[in-house]
Amino acid sequence: MNGQHPDLQRAIPALDDLPRPVYARAESLWAGSWTGRHHHAWVQLSYAISGVLGVHTAEGSFFAPPQRAIWIPAHLEHQVVTSGRAEMRSLYLGAEACAWAPPRCRVLEVTPLARELVKAFCELPVDYPQGDSPEQRLVSVLLDQLRTLPEVAFSLPMPREPRLLQLCQALIDQPGASLTLGDWAQRLGTSEKTLSRLFQRETGMSFRLWRQRLLGSLGVLEEGASVTAAALDCGYDSTSAYIAAFKGLFGFTPGELFKQR
Repeated sequence: MNGQHPDLQRAIPALDDLPRPVYARAESLWAGSWTGRHHHAWVQLSYAISGVLGVHTAEGSFFAPPQRAIWIPAHLEHQVVTSGRAEMRSLYLGAEACAWAPPRCRVLEVTPLARELVKAFCELPVDYPQGDSPEQRLVSVLLDQLRTLPEVAFSLPMPREPRLLQLCQALIDQPGASLTLGDWAQRLGTSEKTLSRLFQRETGMSFRLWRQRLLGSLGVLEEGASVTAAALDCGYDSTSAYIAAFKGLFGFTPGELFKQR
């Protein structure tokens, strides 16, 4: 990501191994907090209690508004960012604890029961008792619940072609930028037709559709901006068109999504 402030870089826990099959980390993050690209030998579940988390990988960008979580498989290089202030809870899970999970990044809806289980687990000591103990039984129920969390569509495929990657990264950084595909083609020294064909081949969707995925507006809405402001930030001429597009993508309106804010 461009424009990251070095004072807002988050430290990555220096762990050679997990002290237990499931390990918790609770953080209150300032707007603009970020990690460098890294990977580790365990699965990570990053859960947004409030705020919007973004996880960027070579395959795509994944966003978790409130009460959603991002599942990051072991050994996948990734970077975690926040556009606004956020309360985050992370679970680190040993591979043996979640062998059932598909080896890909996913955005999951955190159910009320899973939310309370994560909250209770975060209050346990790092070296919680194992065996036939209440703590271990809580962990077992938590893992059972994580296994059933529904996947939701808060992701964008990322191209690998360097010019397209530069374009997409700029749009993630500034979703309201008014540059057209023709403008980008001129900047990148190619034709609009070539850029359009490359975009379709690399992402599986048109530039227009990719740009209208609206993920960049999640942070704006979470910070308390009006729907009208978010619509303008995404380049929409009318609030109603923005709401219709938002509901078409996510299945609910901005107001319904952020009703728990």
